[in-house]
Amino acid sequence: MGDDDPMLPAAVAGALERYRDALAAHGMSWTEPPSPYVRLMGVSRFAGEEEFFRAAFARVRTGAGPGATGDEITRVLELDFDEVLRDAVGAAPPDGLAVLRITPDGHRVDGRPRTVLDGRPVPLALLLDNAGPDPVRVTVAGRPHRVGAGGARLVDLDSAAEVAVAGRPVDLSGLTRRAPAARLRLRAGLPCRWSVYGADGQGWYPAGAPPRRDHHGTPYFHGDDLVLDVPAEPLTVRVTRGMEYEIAETAVVPAGETTVELAPARIIDAAARGWYGADLHVHLNYSGDVVATPAMAAAAQHGEDLHVLNLLAANVSGGQVYDREALAHWAGRDLPWSDGTHVARMGAEYRDDLLGHLHAFGIAAPPGRYHAGPAGDPARPPTGEVCEELRALGGVVGYAHTFKTPVGEPRDAVGTGRADCTARAVVVDAALGLVDAMEILHYASAAGSSAVYRRLLGAGNRLAAVAGTDAMLSFGHQRMETVTNPPGWERTYARVDGPLTAAAYAEAVRRGRTFATTGPFLELAVDGHGLGDTLVREPGDRVEITARATGPEVERLEIRTAGGVLAAGPPPVLTAELVVDSPTYVVLVAGGGPHRRSHFAEVFAHTSPVYLDVRGRRVARPADVRWCLAWLELLEELVGAHVRPGAGRLREHLSMIDEARRVYQARLPR
Repeated sequence: MGDDDPMLPAAVAGALERYRDALAAHGMSWTEPPSPYVRLMGVSRFAGEEEFFRAAFARVRTGAGPGATGDEITRVLELDFDEVLRDAVGAAPPDGLAVLRITPDGHRVDGRPRTVLDGRPVPLALLLDNAGPDPVRVTVAGRPHRVGAGGARLVDLDSAAEVAVAGRPVDLSGLTRRAPAARLRLRAGLPCRWSVYGADGQGWYPAGAPPRRDHHGTPYFHGDDLVLDVPAEPLTVRVTRGMEYEIAETAVVPAGETTVELAPARIIDAAARGWYGADLHVHLNYSGDVVATPAMAAAAQHGEDLHVLNLLAANVSGGQVYDREALAHWAGRDLPWSDGTHVARMGAEYRDDLLGHLHAFGIAAPPGRYHAGPAGDPARPPTGEVCEELRALGGVVGYAHTFKTPVGEPRDAVGTGRADCTARAVVVDAALGLVDAMEILHYASAAGSSAVYRRLLGAGNRLAAVAGTDAMLSFGHQRMETVTNPPGWERTYARVDGPLTAAAYAEAVRRGRTFATTGPFLELAVDGHGLGDTLVREPGDRVEITARATGPEVERLEIRTAGGVLAAGPPPVLTAELVVDSPTYVVLVAGGGPHRRSHFAEVFAHTSPVYLDVRGRRVARPADVRWCLAWLELLEELVGAHVRPGAGRLREHLSMIDEARRVYQARLPR
């Protein structure tokens, strides 16, 4: 490959080759330092978060109490995670995992058989479980593994690999089942997301397509007019195209080559209304079990009909910044597969695990830094300084995966003080006008993030509501996280004036013409004005509010102001009248329970505000301002405890906190 290949310029191709070497030599960690997150990568393919941590806490304490102390969490993070996985899966291994149970009397293999076509090898994961009193040596595909007494070791192999315990061969034949081969040709007439699976849930994929599964465990791949080898047995074929489409499904028993023509029905055409959906937080490569190429990102964007895709260069836990070469090559330019209704760009994530992560869309050049380093690093800059740098590069900047748990009090926003990526510093940067947006939809708590968002709005800050999935194309299957969902399973819709361009989309976000959604399409008008607009009214004026949600998954609507819920009711339309007595804002929130169109635990959508100013004053609800001031006090304590005075950085942090404090205090009534 060379620079004449628009999808794989030489520097990008070279980086991908290095990633492949790292994956082959080191597995899913790709040489990353063994942080708890990195150590979880392999095991979280097979255990959900609740079952894994239940097993982990059971190992560090007697009984399963209702909570965990800081000391217990520390001890959990020091455990052997392969051993915790063994405890979590118990006697019935999940799909894709087999367990080789070794005792002093011999060994046995437990696991569900995988279908193979004409004897072709298939990938397997094998958990070596040594129940004996002595260490044991297990050879897998010629590679020795020492498993301590009572220990466990997770290894990847394929069904043709030879395995031996202390020199004794292990029979893996029970882990496969042969089936006659057939072929499927899939046609929708446009790029889509396809799923093909048998009665046992095993997925089937075209040649070269990574074996991806979403958070629900459903296999999927992208494209159109695709051919794949499958068993000549009953199969389910499912097709969709992101959140603006329904799901179509059919059953088929292929013989020879069978063509399935199936297309999803459209629910809404947002672009025709001037609205474009974006995923502002996606990673191409971020360690994992797949080395992702630009072509994979192109297939996913078009297959999901995702209008805007922001691929972020970022580090994991060490100094390696993944996709830095791609950002350097394409910064400030659309990626090669962009067209009139699909724009893809390289962006950057700045990661400060203590104070919060930032995403940047539309930057014209690579930033000078991508991460803050360890929690006590004296060179750690204030996040506001990073926001200024990213904005100077032309980026629209938002806080990423903001809050992971419900938030009621300011102490909940600061949390335990662990370096857990919580957006603790957004209260500073929002007050100082240094950040444009906040992810209220991400992989964790929409309730907690949106509650903090409304507190910040009520305290006089102006931030756009956005979504970022943190989807990682270099991961194929994770039960513990949502990183293997397709990009765009949550979206930031923004209203763009004129043709879609990166600059026009960024400007729409800056102006707050946005809503974040897991699927529902929202519309909100206040006296005919839309999201991001500011209306100036007098005390006693009445405004008419009309809210609408489109999408079969919506169960309830709420119109909210700074004072709380103004009106609530079922979809699709909700109206209300507001008598203006003080500055406020109006937002629309939609919700619902689990739904097959949603890749989240719940259905959720939330708009940016329509602002109502009164006599030149913007909203500054005293209760919300004081809430933010209390948050600042706690943040100041945290920064003082974690940021050492060296290099003058502590003084800069405290200076910005104090400046934000003065801003909030000035908003209180005198």
